[in-house]
Amino acid sequence: METDTPHAADAPAAKPAKAMKPVKKESWWETVKFVLTVFLGALIIRTFIVAPFSIPSGSMVPRLLIGDYLFVSKWSYGYSRYSLPFGLGSFDGRFFGGVPERGDVVVFRYPGSNDDWVKRVIGLPGDTVEVRDGQVILNGQPVQRHRIADLQVPISPNSPCDRARGDRIAPAQADNGTDCAYPRFRETLPGGRSYDVLDQISNAGPDNFAAVRVPEGHLFVMGDNRDNSADSRVALEDEGVGMLPIDNVLGRVLVTFFSTDGSASWIKPWTWFSAARWDRIGQTD
Repeated sequence: METDTPHAADAPAAKPAKAMKPVKKESWWETVKFVLTVFLGALIIRTFIVAPFSIPSGSMVPRLLIGDYLFVSKWSYGYSRYSLPFGLGSFDGRFFGGVPERGDVVVFRYPGSNDDWVKRVIGLPGDTVEVRDGQVILNGQPVQRHRIADLQVPISPNSPCDRARGDRIAPAQADNGTDCAYPRFRETLPGGRSYDVLDQISNAGPDNFAAVRVPEGHLFVMGDNRDNSADSRVALEDEGVGMLPIDNVLGRVLVTFFSTDGSASWIKPWTWFSAARWDRIGQTD
């Protein structure tokens, strides 16, 4: 019986192999554009949204310790010329401006220099602020203040037992002998905002401050470590803050994202972990 056998000519033609596309070599200009894009993106975030800040002094203990690293919100109170990088701003006032609330911890440009400082807002424009034997008197009414347990801070390279401003006396150590104990108080502002402060020396110089009225466009700020803070109780010419112009405020402290006790060494990576204060990460106001 005869059957049909397909001829080779009837077989489907093989598809030609696809030619390999040449790999496009990245030009130097594309590399430059990528780097510029990343740089501009980081600059925009840092200028308008959030910026890091490190704590170099003990004026805000117990809320902030030397070696704390913070994120600061740049949008909270709007933007002034100090918000812009590289000294680009030359205007007065604020865009999308807002006034901090009493109790906010703010970062600001120190009047007359390029340094950034951090303090707590106590008095708003129009408020009258006075301090008597360490107690804040706000608009004629004493701010609630009561003694609580001592603050115990582990002694470390960046956290020795510092007592009064510029002075170091015999450490007041806790029972374990490795912590420094500080007299601590709880303050509560009108409206219920509460926070801890230190008052190490009774009736010290900064503990008494005559009543003043906060001018329009200014703030009265204080450090939580009351005997170790050059703040609005100290005139600008005496290296304090004086009345802080609101335009100098850069932002509000959001959260502590890292903290170190100062014992780490860059050439010993394992010390980066042993020096970290893990319990401080995530702290907010």
